[in-house]
Amino acid sequence: MNKTEPSSTSEQEMYHRKSKTPAEVIRLKAHGWYVEKIAAHVNWTSQTVREVLHKWEKSGLEGLWERPGRGGKAKWKEEDLVFVEQCLKKEPRTYNSHQLAQKLEQERSIKLSPDQLRRVLKKRGSIGSGQGRVIKENKTPKSEAKNRQI
Repeated sequence: MNKTEPSSTSEQEMYHRKSKTPAEVIRLKAHGWYVEKIAAHVNWTSQTVREVLHKWEKSGLEGLWERPGRGGKAKWKEEDLVFVEQCLKKEPRTYNSHQLAQKLEQERSIKLSPDQLRRVLKKRGSIGSGQGRVIKENKTPKSEAKNRQI
């Protein structure tokens, strides 16, 4: 496989999803459609259609792929998430996402919104709807839990 082709399966899926519409734009242009008609058909602006066509003319297939390094960079590192997971496992209390975000900012100087922290942990499989999914055992002993219910 050469450098211009996607190497992994996920890259191939992303390539297919991201290049399907540009490929359609190029095909329609080759069939003689005007830019404005193509733009209306694919629900893009005329300028976007022109940009795709220029990339195709200038760089060929490689010009249609999204370049690496695009998008926002992660504000956190793997060690930061391991720290949060350790807090959830070792400390006798429970945390909500706001409290975890505050703890992460205070102790690691990493500022993440509670929503973002929740999404990252959920993606890692660290949190779920029940506490049993966060940690293997319940932090509250059964006798305390029964007393709370009374």
